[in-house]
Amino acid sequence: MLKKERHDFIMRQINLHNRVLTSDLVQLLNVSEDTIRRDLQELSENGQLSKVHGGALSKSYHSTFDDSEVYAKDAKIAIAKKTISLIKDGMVVLTGGGTTIIELVKQLPENLNATFFTISPLVAIELSNYVNIEVILIGGLFSKNSQITYGGHVISQLAEINADLCLLGTSAIHPQDGLTDTDWEINQLKKAMFNSSKKTGILCISEKLDISLKLKVAPLKNINYLITEIDPQSPELEHYKVENLRIL
Repeated sequence: MLKKERHDFIMRQINLHNRVLTSDLVQLLNVSEDTIRRDLQELSENGQLSKVHGGALSKSYHSTFDDSEVYAKDAKIAIAKKTISLIKDGMVVLTGGGTTIIELVKQLPENLNATFFTISPLVAIELSNYVNIEVILIGGLFSKNSQITYGGHVISQLAEINADLCLLGTSAIHPQDGLTDTDWEINQLKKAMFNSSKKTGILCISEKLDISLKLKVAPLKNINYLITEIDPQSPELEHYKVENLRIL
């Protein structure tokens, strides 16, 4: 594989999942670790990603204040506008982090009266712009890679919450394998968030459909809403039509 092809592949993984691990890229591209390190260094120097220990992060993932480089921004705004129909006055809402959730918060009605729990400091900052929304940031260890809090203390706090609705972004979703991820700590966190909520919605750009990663989070039957930017009747979503799952 040519260097440009490797770089294009790496950037697609970054755009889809917000982060990549060097070890995963070595396996996926079947090249040496030194080659991947050089690729990440070059992409970092070109300003295309942020190189960190063990991998790289999306440039758009690190700040809620500059969204000029958010990948698939129009699709995420479309998803946000669909998701708003699920949020009502008086609700208790639990959210994850990521650029899709941040776009959702930016689209909320100005007069919404609700309580939001979140594991994302960036999401909490955006929510603070709303006068009638009570914002509760769940504290714990902070993941520099995912920009969220995690760990046993966070999971203990989640166990005390009874949210009406949990809203999560995702790295991957598949008709047979359901919701999956690559990070063990984040995987356990998402499971705890499912358990803390009456209903759960997954916000997912269509490019993340039909992808399966190594760690299972939840089967489709445990998801109440799947929200993408495409028409719910699209053939791409046909295999996701299972009992109890509403597609928006």
